[in-house]
Amino acid sequence: MYPGTRAKENPDRPAVIMGGSGEIVTFAELDQRSNRLAHLLRAAGLRRGDHLALFMENHPRFLEVVWAGLRSGLYVTAINSHLTPPEVSYIVQDCEARALVTSLAKAEVASELDAGATKNLATRLMVDGTTDGFEAYESAVAGLPGTPVQDESSGTTMLYSSGTTGRPKGVLRPLPQEAPWEPDRRLAGLGPLYKFRDGMVYLSPAPMYHAAPLAFSVSAQRFGGTVVIMEHFDPAGALALIERHRVTHSQWVPTMFVRLLRLPDEERGRHDLSSHEVAIHAAAPCPVAVKRSMIEWWGPILYEYYAGTEGNGSTYITSEQWLEHPGSVGQPMVAKVHIIGEDGRELGPGQEGTIYFSGGGQFEYHKDPDKTAQARLPGGLSTLGDVGYLDEEGWLYLTDRKAYMIISGGVNIYPREVEDVLIQHPSVADVAVFGVPHDDLGEEVKAVVQPVAGADPGPDLERELLGFARTQLAGFKCPRSVDFEAELPRLPTGKLYKRLLRDRYWGKADSRIV
Repeated sequence: MYPGTRAKENPDRPAVIMGGSGEIVTFAELDQRSNRLAHLLRAAGLRRGDHLALFMENHPRFLEVVWAGLRSGLYVTAINSHLTPPEVSYIVQDCEARALVTSLAKAEVASELDAGATKNLATRLMVDGTTDGFEAYESAVAGLPGTPVQDESSGTTMLYSSGTTGRPKGVLRPLPQEAPWEPDRRLAGLGPLYKFRDGMVYLSPAPMYHAAPLAFSVSAQRFGGTVVIMEHFDPAGALALIERHRVTHSQWVPTMFVRLLRLPDEERGRHDLSSHEVAIHAAAPCPVAVKRSMIEWWGPILYEYYAGTEGNGSTYITSEQWLEHPGSVGQPMVAKVHIIGEDGRELGPGQEGTIYFSGGGQFEYHKDPDKTAQARLPGGLSTLGDVGYLDEEGWLYLTDRKAYMIISGGVNIYPREVEDVLIQHPSVADVAVFGVPHDDLGEEVKAVVQPVAGADPGPDLERELLGFARTQLAGFKCPRSVDFEAELPRLPTGKLYKRLLRDRYWGKADSRIV
């Protein structure tokens, strides 16, 4: 279903509630507003298969722009709202956007897009105000019909990878063939797996440009649910919103769990969380100790999945299953999981290799056949580039990103294992582990730590952390040294730009995100 259906059934039900301001957008308003923008895009010449770029912070109008594209047969590219003008220019140009919608809050960046990015734009719109080169969004759509365009068809997103190992690439998937008002077969599993239903209330504490928050928010609205959007994540504020709006569903990343667990006991126990039924998490590996503590606090309502924007496969695990298989990210739901070794052969249980899926969705990297080919093997196998293993029962365990593996003295060391230990130390707010050059070993293990407020980032804390690591890890896995940073380059999506840190130690000048 889509906003047109929900607007007929429950026109006054909130489709969006902004967590900070409390602003409400009803389903009737979402339907009419997205229709008006769809008419404007058609008048500007956009047709099925064209691309719409959205560069905006978490905003009351964010989802109406997305829905305008989804009901017009367009590819919607939501752009990371933290990027710089060159980075945004690259994505707008690379996705071949015909329309760009941004906001006054992003005017400084949007106004500096280069000519290559803007030359193909048929329309440029700005919400909440305007600047040179942009038309005021509100006046542009005013007076246009609030009813659907005549040739409504289903669109989809084309989001860009985070660019942790190079320039980001758009993940291009086929446009859906179903009409916008027809049931989306891809949503069939959300009911049985995550209890999605009419009247649910979904809390989205992360940036809407990211794949998971955007997909879950749109899906909740398809089911007739209300989406509560946090402008910015705040752990205490998130708990208050669960209580205030009787939130039933939510979606998180592990760094949010760490911040929630670091709240004082008084704050953690202050809020009524009894309405909270399902807490979904993914995007980054969750340390076993952190997840166990969250289950102890919230109960067995945590549901984890492993997947990527590519949509080539996914796994799923409940809290009960996880407690029986700690550290696992589940078993495949549709596609089959394969563990492939360096020689291209499939490995058996307990053997680590690159994780591939077969039998899942099809994708390609936009305008990058080489990267597309690198992600595939004969027989329909494709990978996200992660390393892991299957146990005897077919439960998948992630080891790390292949690109981050440390080879020290010929021994493979996976940073995630070390990070999962160090994050348990009470003085550590965030941590990144990677390899740095070593004359004899090739690489040695380096830890970069973001201390909690009040911790002294000096030699004493370094010695304490190194000793802490040695109590839980074999000597060859332990960091040789610890450096400290006030804040690690991690986006609110949970993605850590580890390359930005690593490149400093390898003498690489280009340490930009893109």
